[in-house]
Amino acid sequence: MANHKSALKRARQSENRRLRNRGYKTRVKKAVKDVRSAIAENAPEQAQANLKTAVSLLQKTATKGVIKHRTASRKISRLSRQVHRLSS
Repeated sequence: MANHKSALKRARQSENRRLRNRGYKTRVKKAVKDVRSAIAENAPEQAQANLKTAVSLLQKTATKGVIKHRTASRKISRLSRQVHRLSS
C-alpha cells in the first residue's frame, strides 16, 4: 500500500475511476448485447432502436477515455453493418 500522502490520494482516485469505468463498460456491453439479440431474433426495427442507443453509449465512453476511440468505431461499424444486412 502507498505510504506518501500524494500516493494515498492517487490510490483513492484510481479506485474511484476504476469503479466508474467499470459501470460505463458494463452499460456498453449490455447495449451491444441488446443489438445482437435483436438481430438474432430477426427484429429490424428493434435492432435499429437498440443500435442508436449503443452508438451513443460507445461514443460517450470513447470521449471519456474509458475505451479507445478506434475500438468504439470498430464496434459501431460492425453493429451497423449487421443491422443494415438485417433490414435489407
